Amino acid sequence: MLAPNPVASLEQLECTPSSEDGFSPDLEEDLRNFGCELIQTAGILLRLPQVVMATAQVLLQRFYYMASLKKYGIVEIGMGALFLASKVEESFVHIPSVLAVYDRLIRQTRNEPTDPPLDGFSQQSFNLKHMLIRGEMEILKHLGFHVHTELPYGLMINYLRILDLEQDGDVAGRAWNYLNDGLRTTVYATHPPSTIACAAIFLACRDKDIRLPNNWWLLFDTEQEDYMHAAGHIRRLYYRKLDRAKLPLYTS
Repeated sequence: MLAPNPVASLEQLECTPSSEDGFSPDLEEDLRNFGCELIQTAGILLRLPQVVMATAQVLLQRFYYMASLKKYGIVEIGMGALFLASKVEESFVHIPSVLAVYDRLIRQTRNEPTDPPLDGFSQQSFNLKHMLIRGEMEILKHLGFHVHTELPYGLMINYLRILDLEQDGDVAGRAWNYLNDGLRTTVYATHPPSTIACAAIFLACRDKDIRLPNNWWLLFDTEQEDYMHAAGHIRRLYYRKLDRAKLPLYTS
């Protein structure tokens, strides 16, 4: 039986390594968000399964509870997490492909031309490759090689079935999207999958004005306070403006 997902401790939540290095909570939140956005976009361009992109984003979120953004940038850790996740989820991707896609995304972020594509023998390619390999090794080291990730997608579908909402495609689709968006927040590192699944269902049903049964969350061994907390973090995404061009992609 696989071990449950590790959850950040209260001490880690109150004082992250990045905050100790002078990063404001808002800047750390924005960098985590954008690091995960880069992973998701790169994964789509590489035609990787969603499970790979989700696993990579969870690894990035966990990592920054163990290490600082001052020492490890979101490009380095993002590439390392995506490459590592592709192996964990048995959907291997070649390093040159990851480098080419990230180089394109970095240029787009900086409003630079994306042509010509990355030259595999250039200094930029060498630098990115070094960053990817270092990023992967630092993730393994800081997480103690504990890279198993249990995602809440299957649980969410089962919960909808129990609540007799499985056939409502709009609710299921919205809940699925909330799970995807939640990857850009810290909830996957601070709450168990059952709580995140309940948060997504709650948000989807609220959007559709669907009344859930009294104390429905107790069916899924979840506390109301916990899933409401997770739901609040996910909703927060939609009210924050992310100024991507001004965010530091590398270490200082």
